[in-house]
Amino acid sequence: MPRERVILVTGCSSGIGRATALEGAARGHRVFATARNRHDLADLERPERLETLALDVTDGAAVRAAVEAALARAGRLDALVNNAGYGQYGAAEEVTLEEWRAQFEVNLFGAIAAIQAVLPAMRRERSGTIVNVSSVSGRVAIPFAAPYSASKHALEALSDALRVELSAFGIRVVLVEPGPIETRFTERARSVVAPLIARPGPYRELYALAERAMEGDFQKGVQPPEAVARVIIDAIESERPRPRYAVGIMSRALFPLKWMLPDRCLDGLMRRALRIRSTR
Repeated sequence: MPRERVILVTGCSSGIGRATALEGAARGHRVFATARNRHDLADLERPERLETLALDVTDGAAVRAAVEAALARAGRLDALVNNAGYGQYGAAEEVTLEEWRAQFEVNLFGAIAAIQAVLPAMRRERSGTIVNVSSVSGRVAIPFAAPYSASKHALEALSDALRVELSAFGIRVVLVEPGPIETRFTERARSVVAPLIARPGPYRELYALAERAMEGDFQKGVQPPEAVARVIIDAIESERPRPRYAVGIMSRALFPLKWMLPDRCLDGLMRRALRIRSTR
């Protein structure tokens, strides 16, 4: 039976974060589930196993306060799961700079803020696990999702550097890279794409093709969030976790292709999925 871990999870209002909090508690760990609005977590409370905290990853003071509250209650933090995030969609040209910055503020800088807040306590214990929830987009850029893909690429680079930097302190860094998952994340993506299709502009027809791909080829092998949650908790419980965990058939299939195929071939596969004809 694995020893009890104290785990803090960000972005638990739905999807992977919520499933991870429940999976951790079900396995006997003490979990602090967090979200911007604590009311979204009211049904998650489990005495002595699952507690909730308000945490907006874009607010540095809120991040520090949540970490301090967890440490005051539990005395230590064994694991941080950086799951909070969202997807900004649209052609790179048409996404505003404010939208680009907001994407990185949540998906990258929010993760950095949480990592910086937990590291002093982990370093004192000379142990701990940081799990950064990336995406298949973290290694293979998805057209019309450049802001999201770029933020996840950056999260992967951060994780690779941290894995070496923190090894001297006994702290492990793990990347979890899911493919398509059945969550509200996908619903939000559709709600963003719909007005893009309705808006006049040079990419209007391409947005419609992107939406079709999002409903078709890009959803192959879709899995429930619980599948990702099990991988996350497995990594936390492992004595020697892998640096990366690809979750789902799309993630496992695309990663080898990224390194085996020339860029032109990979571009061709993306165009085929999107039914885009190149003019060159």
